[in-house]
Amino acid sequence: MRLFITGIKGQLGSEIARQAKSDHDVIGGDLPEFDITNRSQVAAAFAAQRPTCVIHCAAFTNVDAAARDPETAYRINGLGTQNIALACAEQNIEILYLSSNEVFDGNTTQPYREFDSTNPINPYGYSKLAGEEFTQQIAARHYIVRTSWLTSAGGRNFVHRIQQLADEQGKLRVVTDEVACPTFGVDLAQAILKVIVTHQYGIYHLVNEGYCSRYDYAQKILELTNRSHIPIEPITLADFPRPSTPPKFTPLTNLCGAALGIRLRGWEEALKEFLTR
Repeated sequence: MRLFITGIKGQLGSEIARQAKSDHDVIGGDLPEFDITNRSQVAAAFAAQRPTCVIHCAAFTNVDAAARDPETAYRINGLGTQNIALACAEQNIEILYLSSNEVFDGNTTQPYREFDSTNPINPYGYSKLAGEEFTQQIAARHYIVRTSWLTSAGGRNFVHRIQQLADEQGKLRVVTDEVACPTFGVDLAQAILKVIVTHQYGIYHLVNEGYCSRYDYAQKILELTNRSHIPIEPITLADFPRPSTPPKFTPLTNLCGAALGIRLRGWEEALKEFLTR
């Protein structure tokens, strides 16, 4: 297949490109040369490159910045995805859109399934849901992949931040009531590449197996990096004010991918390998 990856310089886009190059013809675009909010530029790039499938990773992912500037988040995640979907529909290209656990409200006690009702509670979640809806409404041949708490080797993420704060401050305060599935880019990229060759269109929850709180996650990071002596104070989201309001309980269940034999390993195993690397 000929793959066009939007956001190819980012954490996930670059990992997909790295893994895909042995079996696929990989091209892509990223800022400043490729801007998903520019409809004519998107259409021209796809017409010139003629991809079989577009893997749409480019996004506004800073959830607190999205809360401060909802219009920009919607313009990029919503209307930018509309541009991608329109170009794919017009040129008969498959599209895979990367979405988020934050399209759910977190008011549940069971992990979310692919067909559960969405109900975002913050601007980032609303903007990602808008991207889902544009993809579904415009592009007949689409995949929507929801994931959560993504960690890759490059860029800023929770795993790096916990180690940094532990070393700088000698103690941590981490919330116990935000729960989701830690997911690692190397595993997510592999799963995505397995999905697109099935041509089984629809919604997928692709996350590493298992879930935990931010507090439990931080404890495991310290344990695996010989920092268990660093004290962690358990706090709640109410004790940690921030611009965005994250949903409290948003683990995702992989039903649709598992039905195709596509499963991701447990998050603790993936974390251990990530830290070893």
